Amino acid sequence: MQFSEQARIEYEGILARYPKPEAAIKVVLALAQREFGSISDEVEQYLSGLMGLHVSQIHAVATFYTLFNTKPTGKHHIQVCRNLSCSLLGAEHIVDHLQRALDVPVGGTTKDGVFTLSTVECLGSCGTAPMMQIDDTYYENLTPGRVDQIIDELRGGGTG
Repeated sequence: MQFSEQARIEYEGILARYPKPEAAIKVVLALAQREFGSISDEVEQYLSGLMGLHVSQIHAVATFYTLFNTKPTGKHHIQVCRNLSCSLLGAEHIVDHLQRALDVPVGGTTKDGVFTLSTVECLGSCGTAPMMQIDDTYYENLTPGRVDQIIDELRGGGTG
């Protein structure tokens, strides 16, 4: 396992911006997740050797932030905010609806590998709760109908 040439160039640029390798862990993990799809034990070992850090340092950061996936996800990663504002405005109903619509539990991936469903702490959009993030896009003021529309569009069946 190793970074592609392009990722290796990006990695070198990242390290050049930080005074110590420890300060770059989060940014390097983001690069590794883009490159390898998730932060597996093998990826942690690779980064540990590459950065000259103990694997526990890499693992601590990788497991602290919900933006890092320690197991492979589907093509689209659905993350529903479960913090206070979203919960008060119906996040649990959105999660229940997604579980039924996708036939997958929280933490699971659909049989076709298209969607992974997760719940996460605050995504910082309290004024537009309930909300979810799919890949890098926020979807706010959710209703079950709007969720169905979003899922249909991501499956390629939507019109817009």
